Order: sequence, then structure tokens, then C-alpha cells
Amino acid sequence: MYIVTLLAAPTAATLDAPTVESLRNAWGGGEARWLNPNIAAEFAIGAVPDNRWDVWESLQGMGFDLVVQPEAGRRKKMLLADMDSTMIQQECIDELADVAGVGERVKDITARAMNGELDFEGALTERVGLLKGLPESVIAEVIETRITFMPGGHDLLRVMRANGAYAALVSGGFTAFTGHVAGVLGFDENRANTLLVADGHLTGEVARPILGREAKMQALVEISERLGIGHDAVMAVGDGANDLGMLGMAGAGVALHAKPSVAAQCDIRINHGDLSALLYIQGYAVEDFG
Repeated sequence: MYIVTLLAAPTAATLDAPTVESLRNAWGGGEARWLNPNIAAEFAIGAVPDNRWDVWESLQGMGFDLVVQPEAGRRKKMLLADMDSTMIQQECIDELADVAGVGERVKDITARAMNGELDFEGALTERVGLLKGLPESVIAEVIETRITFMPGGHDLLRVMRANGAYAALVSGGFTAFTGHVAGVLGFDENRANTLLVADGHLTGEVARPILGREAKMQALVEISERLGIGHDAVMAVGDGANDLGMLGMAGAGVALHAKPSVAAQCDIRINHGDLSALLYIQGYAVEDFG
């Protein structure tokens, strides 16, 4: 059996019964179950329809996300999450660069790297080099004044962990930020790159080895092995090209508001919903949020 989940942006709450019932009838699905009125609903089907992506495209235009996945094992035992533009709404290096007066230049490099146009390690090295001489105190300032959490993240961590899941934050960004984000949201562990500091200022270099695509995949392998679970029991979420490796390895790889070239390579694409969508596609209802 497969489960079809329909999702609307929580801020819009425009998912209506006729839309859900129309698709259910067209695909010969079972009785619809509302996970959150006007936001999320699901029903079971016997096989993945041939017109799945045509319907997905049509629903995108209406402001809805569509996810089709096997019913068995959809509730995951581990969450592996990217940080920048995934658990938080910013790219930390872009915010630091903005303070340093090189914001536009760095943002362009970041966008190209996340879209897979540039080598991640080379792009990171170039961007960090542009931060040379920035006071270390700026990191705390950026965290305090510029970093905001992606909606739904607190619910996602609380519900998954309350149901026994392990949560790891793995970022190509920096430990100064992942430590803060992991602490606030309740991740069990976090991994990222370390900005090097001397005499209270950034040196323009990052500690080696650089954590990128391969390190994210390695984290999935290491942590799942430590927990004694298969990769199929992992839900990974990210938005950039350096996330594709872990998204492809995980039982559920979620492209969240991802770059088009990234989303095109993933079966689970959330473009309208927020992080709470990751709970709905596991079958959690809003009553489970606590």
C-alpha cells in the first residue's frame, strides 16, 4: 500500500475537501483522513499512479504539495537535517558577509554553490576568505539579530524525539551557528565546519577537512549504524546540491523549498508547506503535536 498526502501552507490553510475527494476518487483511494483541517490530509492507494507527476505539477499551481510514498516504515527513527535555509531561514555565511560589506558577492557564490554550479569546498573556501578580519563578536550579533527559525521546526523536533527518534543537525555551515540552533530546537548532536579565529578576528580560513556532501552522507552512515537502524529508517531534509547525497541515501529524502535542480532529483518535494509537513507525511496529526 501507498499513502498519498496533500499539504497546503499552514499560513494559507486552503486545502479543501473537494480537492482531496476529487484526487481520492480519481486514484481509487481509501477513505480520506484529515491530519490538520485545511492543511493536511491523506488516503491510501494500491499502486503509484502513472500520472503522479502531472498531478503534482497541477497541484503546485494551486498552492498544494503532493507526496506519494510506501505506507510501510514511513514513520522514521532518525532525522538528519541541513541547517541553512532548512532549519533556519537564512544562510549564515551570507549574513556574516553582509555585515562585512561583501554581502552581494558572497550571496551570488552561495546561490551558485547550492544549485550545484560550483564545487562546494572551493566555494566555501572563497567565501570564508572574504570574511577575513571580521571581529569574532559579529557571530553572536548575527545569531541574535538576524537568525530566525523555519516554521514548524520546533514541532518537528519535539514530536519525533517524543516518539523515540534521534535528531542530528549536519551542516556545511559553521559550528558557532549549529551549536545554537541544535540547542534551541533540541537536536541530539550537530556537525559543521569550524571558522578559525586569531586575536578575536576571523582568519579567513576554515578548519580542515571541510564538511560537505560526502561528510553528510558519512554522518548518515555513522549515526544510523550507531543506532542500529537501516538507512530506510532515516528521514533527511535539505535544500542544496550538497544535500543530494544524504537525501538519496535516506528512506525519506525531503527537498524543502529546494533549488529546482535539487528538487528535481527527489521524490518528496515540499514547496508550500513548512517543516511540520515532515510530520504529516509520517502520519502524525496535529493532535500529536502536543
